[in-house]
Amino acid sequence: MLDAMSMDQLRTFIAAADEGSFSAAGRKLRRAQSVVSTTLANLEQQVGFALFERTGRYPKLTEAGRALLEQARAAADSMDAFKAKARTLAEGLEPELAVVVDVMFPIATLTAAVQAFKLTFPGTPLRLYVEALGAVLQPLLNGDCRIAIIGTLPDIPDGCASDFLLSVTGAAVVAPSHPLAAIGGAIPRAVAGQHVQLVLTDRSSLTAGRDFSVMSPQTWRLSDLGAKHAFLRAGLGWGYMPLHMVEEDLRAGKLVEIELETRPAGGMGIAMHALHLKEAPPGPAGRWFVNQLKIA
Repeated sequence: MLDAMSMDQLRTFIAAADEGSFSAAGRKLRRAQSVVSTTLANLEQQVGFALFERTGRYPKLTEAGRALLEQARAAADSMDAFKAKARTLAEGLEPELAVVVDVMFPIATLTAAVQAFKLTFPGTPLRLYVEALGAVLQPLLNGDCRIAIIGTLPDIPDGCASDFLLSVTGAAVVAPSHPLAAIGGAIPRAVAGQHVQLVLTDRSSLTAGRDFSVMSPQTWRLSDLGAKHAFLRAGLGWGYMPLHMVEEDLRAGKLVEIELETRPAGGMGIAMHALHLKEAPPGPAGRWFVNQLKIA
């Protein structure tokens, strides 16, 4: 009986467990609730025991069901990896590579990788976008880009695989004329909150209603990192910047690094990852480009 078990049954089992009801699983899988119920009943018959308790309003995993759920996830992920690998082998070299890159990624590293790509893959056009936060992820989820280089958005959604690239050091900075620049030692959150914080925002709906590293109720939200940099130098507020963008300003005294009480020990680090959809991994050119971002 177990030999007849199908991947479709396992995916239905996972969906029912994740969604909390057979009807919700049906909506996710675009199937009727009756089909989901029948599929799960057949699976239970094959394994020889109940996977769900059906006595309450919503089905709940039995102890045996919970024990099998992670194994089912591992099997489904393994099958996804197998199909993805087969797809990339069948596709060969990509006719075009579209990549969206987080605005915080070191520009010198990105530039070197792009220059090397053009020399190595002269016949493969490269489309490049630079965005922030959710706007980095949106083109990947929409299918407009094959790879997303992301760091400012901490969430990695289901269905995506990630590959760590590098860590970007961040710093809280102000102009030397700003009142916070005159405070020695760690600045309390309440004090920082008395001044305008310049905050990076994006044009996507993925981060609507969410804030990242925001300490002040007074915020100016900018979607352009260059504009944020210029406003900081003009003394219009304080904010976080990638260290590689402000090192020269710090050396020249055009900006001053400030210490905040809530700042993590060792500074603010942004882990950059290369993301792709599990079902659509990059081909040879994309994998080469991602590896180049690690060493450029």
